Amino acid sequence: MSMENKSPLVESLMAEMEELRRQLYEANETIEAIRTGQVDALVVQNESGHQLYTLRTADQTYRVFIETMTEGAVTLNQQGIILYANSQFALMISKPLTEIIGAPIKAFIEPATYAVYESLFHSCRVSGECRGEIELSTGGKPRPVQLSFTARDLEEGVSHSLIVTDLSGQKAVQKELALNNRELEQMNEKLEASNHDLQQFASIASHDLQEPLRKIQLFANLLRDRDSDGTGEKPAKPQLDKIINAAARMRALIIDVLNYSKLSAKDGHFVLTDLNKLIREISEDFELITQEKEARFSIGQLPLLEANPGQLRQVFQNLISNSLKFSRPGIPPLIQITASNIREKKFDSDELAYGDFCLLRIKDNGIGFDEKYTENIFALFERLHSKDAYEGTGIGLAITKKIVEKHGGLITARSKVNEGAEFQLILPLRQTP
Repeated sequence: MSMENKSPLVESLMAEMEELRRQLYEANETIEAIRTGQVDALVVQNESGHQLYTLRTADQTYRVFIETMTEGAVTLNQQGIILYANSQFALMISKPLTEIIGAPIKAFIEPATYAVYESLFHSCRVSGECRGEIELSTGGKPRPVQLSFTARDLEEGVSHSLIVTDLSGQKAVQKELALNNRELEQMNEKLEASNHDLQQFASIASHDLQEPLRKIQLFANLLRDRDSDGTGEKPAKPQLDKIINAAARMRALIIDVLNYSKLSAKDGHFVLTDLNKLIREISEDFELITQEKEARFSIGQLPLLEANPGQLRQVFQNLISNSLKFSRPGIPPLIQITASNIREKKFDSDELAYGDFCLLRIKDNGIGFDEKYTENIFALFERLHSKDAYEGTGIGLAITKKIVEKHGGLITARSKVNEGAEFQLILPLRQTP
């Protein structure tokens, strides 16, 4: 075929394609106008002339209202196939209407809520109306919605109308409120704990903190009276020693109270800490008293864990100091420190090589104590022995317990009189944010 004959044919085909494009555009415009309620009837020209076709379901006001709703609107047949959906529903599931109309609605529901949807669908056939919550698939994060079902008997069969209400904002607010409530409860618990501590401080302030001061005043008065009796004698050394010791006890007590109160402040500075190194350093600090009492240490392999090194040092200093202090006369102290990984944060938990928690045991062969006093020894200013027999302020184990709890751990003790004591600590190997 010559080039001259080809040209008219190409031009004719191009013209036909252009006409088809125009007709397709008009058809799409017409469908959109029908869907949005811009028209409610069609005039069609046929062999007998023009004929008017009224859209049976076309109520312009109703359809415009449905399209402008902030809720999704869906119509289903008896098989759950979508016969109609408005633009808001399409927006909810991030799909074009061309992919929605004619598809089963279950295709746009999260599988985890299939059962809820099926229950609503079948219940609606009986009761006529029902509602419930499901999740829609959006291609990303599931969208929580409330379905309000209405079933109607039409000529074509049962039709289900759905109003779909987006609950995303409501759920977010509920989640935020729940989070705020949990934080408020935690703050209240901390406040109650602080108030309890303040009550304890107020209770002992008139006794333990004032007792050394009373002795200072008493013995100072004795010295004054001796100087004023006209004999010219010098103050007795034993009385001066008692004044000095009482003042020293008061200073130690005040320092311990300050240390305990500082633990109420939030200190989340946790770093990977080698307990082997920490215990070696502490044992060196006790070198003089260790030599004096001929004490021995037996230390097993200890773990690496996330902790506040300064606070954990204070824990072991207190426990080792007690083991050395409360030793039996004539028997060299033996202090054993061991560790094992466990499955759960329980003292009777099974051992597990890769467990999340560590059980530490600090055992000695000292004077021990009656286990009925186990809870008492961790309370502020509680003593099982007089301060004349054993020095100390009665705060050390209270500080130890508070530090362990701030690390998310537990502490307890096992003991028998004259058979030594064993302190058990559970600490997490990793701190959670």
